[in-house]
Amino acid sequence: MKDRRNFLGFGLATGAAVTLTYCASEPAAKSGAAAALEDEGRDQLGKVVTAYGERSTFEKTARLVPDTKTPATSSSRTPLADTYGIITPNALHFERHHAGVPKIDPAEHKLLIHGMVDRPLVFTLDDLKRLPSVSRVHFVECAGNTGGEWGLKTAPDVTRSHGLASCSEWTGVSLKLLLEEAGVQKAAQWLLAEGADACKMARSVPISKAMDDAMIAYAQNGEAIRPEQGYPLRLLLPGYEGNINVKWLRRIKVSDQPFYTKDETSKYTELLADGKAMIFTLPMDAKSVITRPSGGQKLKGPGALEITGLAWSGRGKITKVEVSTDGGATWKPAQLQDPVLTKAFTRFRLPWTWDGTEVQLVSRCWDETGYQQPTREELVAVRGMNSNYHCNVRKTWKIAADGSVTNA
Repeated sequence: MKDRRNFLGFGLATGAAVTLTYCASEPAAKSGAAAALEDEGRDQLGKVVTAYGERSTFEKTARLVPDTKTPATSSSRTPLADTYGIITPNALHFERHHAGVPKIDPAEHKLLIHGMVDRPLVFTLDDLKRLPSVSRVHFVECAGNTGGEWGLKTAPDVTRSHGLASCSEWTGVSLKLLLEEAGVQKAAQWLLAEGADACKMARSVPISKAMDDAMIAYAQNGEAIRPEQGYPLRLLLPGYEGNINVKWLRRIKVSDQPFYTKDETSKYTELLADGKAMIFTLPMDAKSVITRPSGGQKLKGPGALEITGLAWSGRGKITKVEVSTDGGATWKPAQLQDPVLTKAFTRFRLPWTWDGTEVQLVSRCWDETGYQQPTREELVAVRGMNSNYHCNVRKTWKIAADGSVTNA
């Protein structure tokens, strides 16, 4: 409470100063605030209306694209530290491709539903847009996101540690509606979802998920899905690992058993310490990370500031986030910013006053199932060190006395 009072008191003091300046009827000289407002005025016309909005030239936000010898199978990461709220701009949504981005004419693209159905169906994009639509906010996260955090030498900033996750408003058609129209047979248990990229990315999907909250999405954040995100159609399975949200979706085959495709056997499985492997571990577990202050940033000096970050869970809503400023010795409850949505990013905040000494910041979260985000030691004790997937350990940042923020 003391930190919060100090933080709010700072704002009130600033507000009072502005009010006194505003109320003075005949000041002997213009205050610094009034002079600043006058200097901000412009006496020439601004930029003309454009056909497509652009960022201010003063904003230099960029995405990180790792060097690779095979760019078509690479990834780019969302700069989470430079985003606000919970929605990721379309241009900053992370990418992960296995055979590059196909160029697909939406007028020629079709979606086939067949297999264990009474009526095999083919839909065009126009067909789908004539059906009742749904819009929901959900995150998509690569199963390998934060994979480097398993080890002792972890990522220096939040883009490289957590940037394979983004959150958007998705619009499309309920998959359940399409499957019911096709007449799914009672013995059906699984689907094969296949994309139209060069590698024909394919994954097995439980029928229970398909009949729950799955959708065929054709729009993202108010516009058509961009090619990098699966234009013109992608499968969206809220809360499930990113790879199974098949992009450039062209075919769904209904079956009574999983298909054991290349990318769910050789990859996206988790090898345990005893040599056994887990498969179809599809939901992403609860995770949180402080995005400001975070690695690579530098505080300007002691004083009031806000600690903020993101939390999410593939199993439902985030119910609680706590923040520690002493490396986990003690914890304070963070405020969850509305809206708090299921299987979506949740923004958390904590007013704080930095006294200029070295500190360590870390967050932890809970979801509505009661699951608590683990420490690295807790996760390794259960899952060992052989997997690169589904790592959701707590991330700690160190603030040095000079204000620089680094990985702890």
